[in-house]
Amino acid sequence: MAQFRDSPAAIFADLERRGLDRTAAETVIAADERWRSLIDEGNKLRSDRNRISREIGGAKKAGDDTEPLLEQMQALKSRLPQLEQETAAALAERDAARMRVPNLLDEAVPQGDGPGGNVELAQHGDRSDFGFEPKSHNELLETLAGADLERAAKIAGRRFYFLTGGLARLELALVNYAVELLAERGYEPVVPPFVMNREAYEGVVDLGDFEEVMYKIEDHDLYLIATSEHPLTARFRDEILEPKSLPLKFCGLSTNFRREVGAHGLSDRGIWRVHQFAKVEQVVICKPEDSAALHEELLQNAVDLLARLELPFRVVEMCAGDIGTVAARKFDLEAWMPSVGEWKEVVSASNCTAYQSVRLNMRYRTPDGTATPHTLNATGIATTRTLAAILENCQRADGSVAIPKPLRKWMGDAEALLPA
Repeated sequence: MAQFRDSPAAIFADLERRGLDRTAAETVIAADERWRSLIDEGNKLRSDRNRISREIGGAKKAGDDTEPLLEQMQALKSRLPQLEQETAAALAERDAARMRVPNLLDEAVPQGDGPGGNVELAQHGDRSDFGFEPKSHNELLETLAGADLERAAKIAGRRFYFLTGGLARLELALVNYAVELLAERGYEPVVPPFVMNREAYEGVVDLGDFEEVMYKIEDHDLYLIATSEHPLTARFRDEILEPKSLPLKFCGLSTNFRREVGAHGLSDRGIWRVHQFAKVEQVVICKPEDSAALHEELLQNAVDLLARLELPFRVVEMCAGDIGTVAARKFDLEAWMPSVGEWKEVVSASNCTAYQSVRLNMRYRTPDGTATPHTLNATGIATTRTLAAILENCQRADGSVAIPKPLRKWMGDAEALLPA
């Protein structure tokens, strides 16, 4: 709350950069002022209660009339419970409103109102000159008999799928490939719970903004996770970490669930935009002075994972109007999809600074007490989107798809997926 009290102008300026109004921040400040005023009133009433109690005792010893003092005491006793309720309500209002205020943007974030303001930083790999009309990954799924969307829809609904045969093995190969590289670089593999309760989830996202894409388990205070970043970060809620343990580096393996509401284009069909997908995620918890360098490390890991697959992709820095609530700075990796001639996002790498750890009440020890760590996350491999990019960029004229060399050791050394 210190920033809301000491430098609200910085928060208002940040909201303006994002194209948002000041209402949420103004609500926080007003509720905080009311809460502090009620705290002061409560302290004064308790002080008056103690004083009057002493005066009653003195009046009784002196044989004086205590009735006026007793009336004052009764009024205080009536007001204090009501005041405590008002104080708790003001605090709850303040904290709920604070959960809706986004993170402060890094100064390096480019200005922009939406995707058109994002800045391309680099391109990697060569786009294939096929010499034939490339098929979409949806068409190649049928050619390879690699996925069964129709039967999945019968039992689970649209945007679910069966992966079959070589494509199922290729997904496992991608997971093993990402885990192997990240483990070699010091990231501890972790399989987290695939569900989280609401209070923990409020620590890592703005549920008011994010809840519409999540699956809630009916009659339980549990949500299916949308990414392993969330449980891996919330794991240390209400804890004080030892500074010698930082940075903590994790490689999360999970199945993730998102409702993905809204209409999407033809290129989002098949296995591109689905309700369930596997992902290997990078998560870091560190001291604030290390977070910028570790953000670059996470990004480089993601770049290396895609570059070794020899897929064409680009690195984009997200602008103020397209960065989301939680991140202070964010980069996306976008793969080239030849069937539609578009770059499409396959990786996100975010520095969330202290935003999540403040909400989670996560701290680390310092010589002067405690401080708030920074949290960062980045995709390692999101399997379905990477599979789609492989299908489109590695396809051959005969309908087969070349398997990227780093994955072949998990594919029985096969060089290609063959048409069914």
